Amino acid sequence: MSIAKTIEITASSKKGFEDAIKLGVSKAAETLENITGAWVMDQSVKVSKGKVSEYEVRMKLTFILK
Repeated sequence: MSIAKTIEITASSKKGFEDAIKLGVSKAAETLENITGAWVMDQSVKVSKGKVSEYEVRMKLTFILK
């Protein structure tokens, strides 16, 4: 039997949404083990001087507890 836990994180990137997702999962994996999935709940951008300056994602990560 396994039990999973879900947490919510926010990650950002200047390159794009896909990069923000990868950075968020990678950073979370530094302290969490057994991450099994991620659900992107929300995406937004920051705008500076009429141009997109940063991409941000809010996501839930699921991991199996030991």
